[in-house]
Amino acid sequence: MIVDALAVPGARDPWLFAATVLVLNATPGVDLMLVLTSTLQRGLRGGVAVALGIVAGCVVHALAAAFGLAALLAASATAFAAVKWAGAAYLAWLAFGMLRAAVAPHALDLPQAPLEAPRGPAFDAGAGRLFRQGLLTNVLNPKVALFFLALLPQFIDAGAPHKTLAFLFLGAWFVLQSLAFLIAFVLLVAPLQRWRPPAALRHALQALGGALFLTLAARLALTPRQ
Repeated sequence: MIVDALAVPGARDPWLFAATVLVLNATPGVDLMLVLTSTLQRGLRGGVAVALGIVAGCVVHALAAAFGLAALLAASATAFAAVKWAGAAYLAWLAFGMLRAAVAPHALDLPQAPLEAPRGPAFDAGAGRLFRQGLLTNVLNPKVALFFLALLPQFIDAGAPHKTLAFLFLGAWFVLQSLAFLIAFVLLVAPLQRWRPPAALRHALQALGGALFLTLAARLALTPRQ
């Protein structure tokens, strides 16, 4: 059934494509680390909000690849550098927030309600902020845009009459599979929030997360345009 469905828009090797997407989803990186830290800090709803933001970013990249915007990043050093530095700055800003929380005396003194989340306008605002974090982290990473540009054409028949449609179809497949993976990851990690480590350990983990995001920001900033 999947083979027939993917053959219609000119896509090929559907099982290989699905396996490739799974490996990419499971590879530790900025998106997965952000989902992990958000789920541990904010619980199930927080992790889902970030995951939805990341997937929304993937939608942007899929559309960009389909309509040629990703090709601009590959061809223009200025455009690539602008997006790269914006993404690195945003990751550094997230890292600064984590490090500031790590040194603040009471920043991590959360109520003892593991999987409970506030409801109503306060939670909606928090979920919206986490969604934007996931969205911006993904969108401001030119490596993701170039990845879409490099990966998707490998699974499109050279003689496909409507290559843009094939791009969109594979992009939608990537988005849906990534959403399923991230939601499953959140559900797997969320129960760990029941564990209430000592305050010193919570601060140390927050500092470690900040250092990790600083490292990711530096790696992104030093990424050459290939």
